[in-house]
Amino acid sequence: MANTSQPVRRTALFASGVALLGLLGACGTENGTSSAPRPTEAPRTTAPGDGTKTPRTSPPGDGTRAPTAPAVTTAPSDTAGSASASARTDGRCRTAELRAAVGRVDPGAGQRNFPVVLTNTSDRTCTLYGYPGAAFVDASGGQLGPDPDRAPSSPGTVTLTPGSSAWAGLSFSSPQISGARTATPAALLVTPPDEHDPIEVRWTAGEVPVGGGDASSVSVTALEPGTGP
Repeated sequence: MANTSQPVRRTALFASGVALLGLLGACGTENGTSSAPRPTEAPRTTAPGDGTKTPRTSPPGDGTRAPTAPAVTTAPSDTAGSASASARTDGRCRTAELRAAVGRVDPGAGQRNFPVVLTNTSDRTCTLYGYPGAAFVDASGGQLGPDPDRAPSSPGTVTLTPGSSAWAGLSFSSPQISGARTATPAALLVTPPDEHDPIEVRWTAGEVPVGGGDASSVSVTALEPGTGP
């Protein structure tokens, strides 16, 4: 009987100790002091859709437009035929619309005077204003003597209907009287006012002065209506 009661007594003591520990734990909780630390919560990452929106970049088309380069207006390009249309509407006679000729000599007071005539060969009315260009050339096209001087005059606009003419006076001192150095040209190149292309006219009036100095000077007058004086 003594051996059986000893284990039972130990068991009872152990149970009493457990109960006492439980009572002490309960008392600690009531005092607000805990011996074991509370686990710390990790910070929470807010996912889209929980009320917190993350900034985003707006692509074009969602109401935010990218800067637009200013529009460039391209001037219409010149089309084929516009140059010829301009030539027909600006009023000026062009080289291709004219025929040139040299009239008969009109001698007087030691001078030799020639009318240089420009005739409108086109089917439109055009105008000439000012002085024609003139140059004597040899058979190879080389110029003989300087360009003629412009005689003092008051230029006016000459209107040429189809087939009508204008003339300018070409004058120089007779070489037999002036004693100037001379040459015999093959042609006279006549350039209409404000044009670049000349008209070649065969020269049949003999020698002309080609040296320097007043004795060999050649002059030309402004254009006026008609074919000569």
